[in-house]
Amino acid sequence: MTIAIGSDHAGFRYKEAIKNLLTDLGHTPIDKGTFSEEPVDYPRFIRPVAEAVASGEVDRGIVLGGSGNGEAMMANRIKGVRCALCWNEESARLGRQHNNANVISLGQRMMSEETALQIVRVWLDTPFEGGRHQARIDQLDA
Repeated sequence: MTIAIGSDHAGFRYKEAIKNLLTDLGHTPIDKGTFSEEPVDYPRFIRPVAEAVASGEVDRGIVLGGSGNGEAMMANRIKGVRCALCWNEESARLGRQHNNANVISLGQRMMSEETALQIVRVWLDTPFEGGRHQARIDQLDA
């Protein structure tokens, strides 16, 4: 799977760890920045991830920041993106099963690095259930 990834300065360290995980798992990460812990405005790096997902350039996206809130808000402004703010494995699992989340947002200040990596693993491995949930996705996209 090809996965776009982007963060602001507050998510940079976990972004780098997640890129390594994605590569180790056989995925292709596409880094949309930022490229250091120098303070930046998150929309500059989150919008390109969301646009890459919406256009089909990549299969999925991961965005990161301090809390993940602003990043999720930015990503969800792009039509066709369903970004789930995840804080534990269950939120990632349900984001995929029920909402077919094609992007996840993580907050580096909200969890350990190991938790963030496990969230990514669960999100990658969990299929969308479809069925009754598809009608809700259709309403989101209408």
